[in-house]
Amino acid sequence: MNRLLVLRLSALGDVIHTIPAVVALRDALPETKIVWAVEAPYRELVEVVTNIETIPVRLKRWSRAPISFRKEIAIARNALRGFDTSIDFQGLMKSAALGWLSGAKTRYGFDRNAVREKPALLFTNKKIAVDINKHVIDQNNELAQSIAGNWQLATGNWSAFPREVKGYEGSVVLLPGAGRPEKLWPVERFRELARRLGDHALVVWGPGEEEHARAIGARIAPPTDLRELAYILAHASLVIGGDTGPLHLAAALGTRVVGLYGPTNPRRNGPYGQLSRCIDKFPSTKLMESISVEEAMTMAEKVLAE
Repeated sequence: MNRLLVLRLSALGDVIHTIPAVVALRDALPETKIVWAVEAPYRELVEVVTNIETIPVRLKRWSRAPISFRKEIAIARNALRGFDTSIDFQGLMKSAALGWLSGAKTRYGFDRNAVREKPALLFTNKKIAVDINKHVIDQNNELAQSIAGNWQLATGNWSAFPREVKGYEGSVVLLPGAGRPEKLWPVERFRELARRLGDHALVVWGPGEEEHARAIGARIAPPTDLRELAYILAHASLVIGGDTGPLHLAAALGTRVVGLYGPTNPRRNGPYGQLSRCIDKFPSTKLMESISVEEAMTMAEKVLAE
Protein backbone atom coordinates (compact mmCIF):
# COMPACT_ATOMS: atom_id res chain seq x y z
CA MET A 1 0.00 0.00 0.00
CA ASN A 2 1.30 3.44 -0.92
CA ARG A 3 1.64 6.00 1.86
CA LEU A 4 0.81 9.67 1.25
CA LEU A 5 1.74 12.44 3.69
CA VAL A 6 -0.47 15.56 3.65
CA LEU A 7 1.16 18.75 4.88
CA ARG A 8 -1.01 21.64 6.05
CA LEU A 9 0.00 22.49 9.57
CA SER A 10 -2.11 25.56 10.40
CA ALA A 11 -4.01 27.86 10.85
CA LEU A 12 -7.67 27.01 11.46
CA GLY A 13 -9.07 28.66 8.33
CA ASP A 14 -6.31 27.23 6.16
CA VAL A 15 -6.87 23.73 7.53
CA ILE A 16 -10.59 24.08 6.79
CA HIS A 17 -9.76 25.22 3.25
CA THR A 18 -7.61 22.11 2.73
CA ILE A 19 -10.16 19.56 3.94
CA PRO A 20 -12.19 19.34 0.67
CA ALA A 21 -9.11 18.44 -1.39
CA VAL A 22 -7.85 15.88 1.12
CA VAL A 23 -11.25 14.20 1.49
CA ALA A 24 -11.41 14.00 -2.30
CA LEU A 25 -7.92 12.45 -2.34
CA ARG A 26 -9.06 9.92 0.26
CA ASP A 27 -12.04 8.92 -1.88
CA ALA A 28 -10.07 8.86 -5.14
CA LEU A 29 -7.21 6.75 -3.74
CA PRO A 30 -8.83 4.01 -1.62
CA GLU A 31 -5.70 1.83 -1.73
CA THR A 32 -3.47 4.64 -0.44
CA LYS A 33 -2.77 5.20 3.25
CA ILE A 34 -3.17 8.96 3.80
CA VAL A 35 -1.82 10.64 6.93
CA TRP A 36 -2.07 14.37 7.66
CA ALA A 37 0.64 16.28 9.58
CA VAL A 38 -1.14 19.13 11.39
CA GLU A 39 -0.63 21.36 14.40
CA ALA A 40 -1.99 19.59 17.48
CA PRO A 41 -4.92 22.00 18.20
CA TYR A 42 -6.49 21.01 14.86
CA ARG A 43 -5.88 17.27 15.12
CA GLU A 44 -9.37 16.41 16.35
CA LEU A 45 -11.02 18.56 13.68
CA VAL A 46 -9.12 16.79 10.91
CA GLU A 47 -9.69 13.28 12.26
CA VAL A 48 -13.43 13.72 12.90
CA VAL A 49 -14.29 15.54 9.67
CA THR A 50 -12.03 13.62 7.27
CA ASN A 51 -11.64 10.21 8.97
CA ILE A 52 -7.92 10.48 8.21
CA GLU A 53 -5.12 9.65 10.64
CA THR A 54 -2.99 12.58 11.80
CA ILE A 55 0.52 13.27 13.01
CA PRO A 56 0.23 16.11 15.56
CA VAL A 57 3.08 18.60 15.60
CA ARG A 58 3.85 21.73 17.65
CA LEU A 59 6.66 23.31 15.66
CA LYS A 60 6.66 26.74 17.33
CA ARG A 61 6.68 25.27 20.83
CA TRP A 62 9.33 22.71 19.92
CA SER A 63 11.61 25.31 18.35
CA ARG A 64 11.51 27.39 21.55
CA ALA A 65 12.34 24.50 23.91
CA PRO A 66 13.61 21.49 21.93
CA ILE A 67 15.14 19.78 24.96
CA SER A 68 11.94 20.00 27.02
CA PHE A 69 9.91 18.47 24.21
CA ARG A 70 12.46 15.98 22.91
CA LYS A 71 10.14 13.03 23.56
CA GLU A 72 7.28 14.62 21.57
CA ILE A 73 9.69 15.55 18.80
CA ALA A 74 11.06 11.99 18.61
CA ILE A 75 7.53 10.51 18.40
CA ALA A 76 6.59 12.88 15.59
CA ARG A 77 9.87 12.31 13.74
CA ASN A 78 9.34 8.56 13.81
CA ALA A 79 5.73 8.92 12.65
CA LEU A 80 6.85 11.06 9.71
CA ARG A 81 9.09 8.36 8.27
CA GLY A 82 8.29 5.83 5.59
CA PHE A 83 6.12 7.76 3.13
CA ASP A 84 6.22 7.26 -0.61
CA THR A 85 4.69 10.63 -1.52
CA SER A 86 4.05 13.96 0.18
CA ILE A 87 1.83 16.85 -0.82
CA ASP A 88 2.43 20.30 0.67
CA PHE A 89 -0.66 22.52 0.71
CA GLN A 90 1.06 25.17 2.84
CA GLY A 91 4.01 26.23 0.73
CA LEU A 92 6.26 27.20 3.62
CA MET A 93 9.80 26.10 4.41
CA LYS A 94 8.66 24.27 7.54
CA SER A 95 5.93 22.29 5.80
CA ALA A 96 7.97 21.45 2.71
CA ALA A 97 10.93 20.40 4.87
CA LEU A 98 8.73 17.87 6.67
CA GLY A 99 7.95 16.28 3.31
CA TRP A 100 11.66 15.96 2.61
CA LEU A 101 12.36 14.60 6.10
CA SER A 102 9.64 11.98 5.62
CA GLY A 103 11.78 10.27 3.00
CA ALA A 104 9.07 10.59 0.34
CA LYS A 105 10.67 10.21 -3.07
CA THR A 106 7.86 12.15 -4.76
CA ARG A 107 7.06 15.48 -3.14
CA TYR A 108 4.26 17.62 -4.59
CA GLY A 109 3.89 21.32 -3.94
CA PHE A 110 2.85 24.59 -5.55
CA ASP A 111 5.04 26.11 -8.23
CA ARG A 112 6.90 29.42 -7.93
CA ASN A 113 3.85 31.54 -8.69
CA ALA A 114 1.73 30.07 -5.90
CA VAL A 115 4.19 28.99 -3.20
CA ARG A 116 4.25 31.30 -0.17
CA GLU A 117 7.96 30.99 0.63
CA LYS A 118 10.24 30.52 -2.38
CA PRO A 119 12.88 28.45 -0.49
CA ALA A 120 10.18 25.80 0.00
CA LEU A 121 10.69 24.96 -3.67
CA LEU A 122 14.01 23.35 -2.73
CA PHE A 123 12.15 20.54 -0.94
CA THR A 124 9.60 19.63 -3.61
CA ASN A 125 10.29 17.85 -6.88
CA LYS A 126 6.79 17.98 -8.40
CA LYS A 127 5.93 21.67 -8.70
CA ILE A 128 2.31 22.18 -9.74
CA ALA A 129 0.95 25.30 -11.42
CA VAL A 130 -2.46 26.42 -10.16
CA ASP A 131 -4.68 29.37 -11.00
CA ILE A 132 -3.78 31.90 -8.30
CA ASN A 133 -6.82 34.00 -9.21
CA LYS A 134 -9.11 31.29 -7.86
CA HIS A 135 -10.24 30.70 -4.29
CA VAL A 136 -7.65 28.88 -2.19
CA ILE A 137 -9.99 25.86 -1.92
CA ASP A 138 -9.93 25.57 -5.71
CA GLN A 139 -6.15 26.02 -5.77
CA ASN A 140 -5.78 23.19 -3.24
CA ASN A 141 -8.07 21.05 -5.36
CA GLU A 142 -5.91 21.68 -8.45
CA LEU A 143 -2.81 20.64 -6.51
CA ALA A 144 -4.49 17.44 -5.32
CA GLN A 145 -5.73 16.65 -8.82
CA SER A 146 -2.11 16.41 -9.95
CA ILE A 147 -1.96 13.15 -8.00
CA ALA A 148 -5.34 11.58 -8.66
CA GLY A 149 -7.04 13.30 -11.58
CA ASN A 150 -10.32 15.20 -11.68
CA TRP A 151 -13.19 14.88 -9.21
CA GLN A 152 -15.96 16.82 -7.57
CA LEU A 153 -15.10 18.78 -4.44
CA ALA A 154 -15.78 16.84 -1.25
CA THR A 155 -16.99 18.30 2.04
CA GLY A 156 -16.14 15.92 4.85
CA ASN A 157 -18.33 14.80 7.74
CA TRP A 158 -18.93 18.23 9.29
CA SER A 159 -22.12 17.18 11.08
CA ALA A 160 -20.10 14.90 13.37
CA PHE A 161 -17.84 17.66 14.66
CA PRO A 162 -19.97 20.04 16.81
CA ARG A 163 -20.33 19.31 20.54
CA GLU A 164 -23.59 20.50 22.08
CA VAL A 165 -23.73 23.81 23.97
CA LYS A 166 -27.33 24.65 24.74
CA GLY A 167 -28.89 28.09 25.04
CA TYR A 168 -27.40 30.02 22.12
CA GLU A 169 -29.38 28.67 19.16
CA GLY A 170 -30.66 31.24 16.67
CA SER A 171 -28.20 33.96 17.68
CA VAL A 172 -26.50 36.43 15.37
CA VAL A 173 -22.91 35.60 16.25
CA LEU A 174 -20.29 38.35 16.17
CA LEU A 175 -16.61 37.44 15.76
CA PRO A 176 -14.55 40.47 16.86
CA GLY A 177 -11.23 38.64 17.06
CA ALA A 178 -8.68 38.10 14.30
CA GLY A 179 -5.28 36.53 13.88
CA ARG A 180 -3.67 39.78 12.78
CA PRO A 181 -4.35 43.37 13.96
CA GLU A 182 -5.05 44.65 10.45
CA LYS A 183 -7.96 42.19 10.16
CA LEU A 184 -9.74 43.64 13.20
CA TRP A 185 -12.89 45.70 12.64
CA PRO A 186 -12.98 48.55 15.18
CA VAL A 187 -14.54 47.48 18.47
CA GLU A 188 -16.79 50.55 18.60
CA ARG A 189 -18.34 49.51 15.30
CA PHE A 190 -19.01 46.02 16.60
CA ARG A 191 -20.54 47.71 19.66
CA GLU A 192 -22.90 49.77 17.51
CA LEU A 193 -23.75 46.77 15.32
CA ALA A 194 -24.56 44.73 18.44
CA ARG A 195 -26.78 47.55 19.72
CA ARG A 196 -28.75 47.52 16.46
CA LEU A 197 -29.08 43.75 16.52
CA GLY A 198 -30.39 43.85 20.09
CA ASP A 199 -30.91 40.64 22.06
CA HIS A 200 -30.05 38.49 19.04
CA ALA A 201 -26.38 39.49 19.18
CA LEU A 202 -23.92 37.02 20.72
CA VAL A 203 -20.19 37.73 20.93
CA VAL A 204 -17.94 34.68 20.56
CA TRP A 205 -14.29 34.81 21.54
CA GLY A 206 -11.15 32.69 21.65
CA PRO A 207 -7.95 32.54 23.69
CA GLY A 208 -6.73 36.01 24.64
CA GLU A 209 -9.84 37.73 23.23
CA GLU A 210 -12.18 37.91 26.24
CA GLU A 211 -11.43 41.52 27.19
CA HIS A 212 -11.83 42.62 23.58
CA ALA A 213 -15.12 40.71 23.33
CA ARG A 214 -16.53 42.16 26.56
CA ALA A 215 -15.76 45.68 25.33
CA ILE A 216 -18.58 45.26 22.79
CA GLY A 217 -21.10 45.28 25.64
CA ALA A 218 -23.38 42.58 24.25
CA ARG A 219 -24.30 39.08 25.39
CA ILE A 220 -21.13 37.02 25.45
CA ALA A 221 -20.60 33.31 24.90
CA PRO A 222 -18.82 31.16 27.50
CA PRO A 223 -15.33 29.81 26.92
CA THR A 224 -15.51 27.09 24.28
CA ASP A 225 -13.27 24.48 22.78
CA LEU A 226 -13.25 24.11 19.00
CA ARG A 227 -16.08 21.57 18.93
CA GLU A 228 -18.28 23.65 21.22
CA LEU A 229 -17.58 26.70 19.11
CA ALA A 230 -18.67 24.68 16.08
CA TYR A 231 -22.02 23.92 17.73
CA ILE A 232 -22.71 27.60 18.44
CA LEU A 233 -21.76 28.54 14.88
CA ALA A 234 -23.76 25.69 13.34
CA HIS A 235 -26.90 26.76 15.19
CA ALA A 236 -26.56 30.51 14.62
CA SER A 237 -28.97 32.35 12.34
CA LEU A 238 -26.04 34.40 11.04
CA VAL A 239 -22.31 34.81 11.72
CA ILE A 240 -20.56 38.16 11.14
CA GLY A 241 -16.79 38.54 11.21
CA GLY A 242 -13.57 39.21 9.38
CA ASP A 243 -11.23 36.81 7.62
CA THR A 244 -10.81 34.43 10.56
CA GLY A 245 -10.88 30.71 11.21
CA PRO A 246 -14.27 30.78 12.97
CA LEU A 247 -15.86 32.55 9.98
CA HIS A 248 -14.60 29.80 7.67
CA LEU A 249 -15.71 27.17 10.18
CA ALA A 250 -19.22 28.65 10.15
CA ALA A 251 -19.29 28.58 6.34
CA ALA A 252 -18.06 24.97 6.27
CA LEU A 253 -20.86 24.04 8.68
CA GLY A 254 -23.41 25.56 6.30
CA THR A 255 -24.31 28.63 8.37
CA ARG A 256 -25.02 31.93 6.65
CA VAL A 257 -22.24 34.47 7.12
CA VAL A 258 -21.37 38.10 6.47
CA GLY A 259 -17.66 38.55 5.80
CA LEU A 260 -15.88 41.82 6.59
CA TYR A 261 -12.87 42.04 4.29
CA GLY A 262 -10.21 44.73 4.08
CA PRO A 263 -6.56 43.60 3.80
CA THR A 264 -7.37 40.16 2.36
CA ASN A 265 -9.06 39.27 -0.90
CA PRO A 266 -12.37 37.41 -0.42
CA ARG A 267 -12.11 36.01 -3.95
CA ARG A 268 -9.15 33.98 -2.63
CA ASN A 269 -9.85 33.75 1.10
CA GLY A 270 -13.56 34.43 1.46
CA PRO A 271 -16.20 32.12 2.96
CA TYR A 272 -16.46 29.51 0.23
CA GLY A 273 -19.84 29.50 -1.49
CA GLN A 274 -20.83 32.80 0.14
CA LEU A 275 -18.57 35.35 -1.52
CA SER A 276 -21.55 37.54 -2.46
CA ARG A 277 -22.16 38.01 1.27
CA CYS A 278 -18.82 39.74 1.83
CA ILE A 279 -18.26 43.48 2.24
CA ASP A 280 -15.10 43.85 0.20
CA LYS A 281 -12.66 46.75 0.60
CA PHE A 282 -9.71 44.88 -0.87
CA PRO A 283 -9.95 46.51 -4.34
CA SER A 284 -10.02 50.01 -2.81
CA THR A 285 -8.59 50.93 0.61
CA LYS A 286 -7.77 47.44 1.95
CA LEU A 287 -8.73 48.85 5.37
CA MET A 288 -11.21 47.37 7.83
CA GLU A 289 -11.92 50.93 8.99
CA SER A 290 -13.49 51.57 5.58
CA ILE A 291 -16.37 49.23 6.43
CA SER A 292 -19.21 51.18 8.01
CA VAL A 293 -21.74 49.91 10.53
CA GLU A 294 -24.46 50.79 8.03
CA GLU A 295 -22.89 48.54 5.39
CA ALA A 296 -22.60 45.66 7.83
CA MET A 297 -26.16 46.06 9.09
CA THR A 298 -27.58 46.33 5.58
CA MET A 299 -25.79 43.16 4.49
CA ALA A 300 -26.90 41.34 7.65
CA GLU A 301 -30.54 42.27 7.06
CA LYS A 302 -30.28 41.20 3.44
CA VAL A 303 -28.79 37.80 4.28
CA LEU A 304 -31.27 37.17 7.11
CA ALA A 305 -34.13 37.91 4.72
CA GLU A 306 -32.94 35.37 2.12
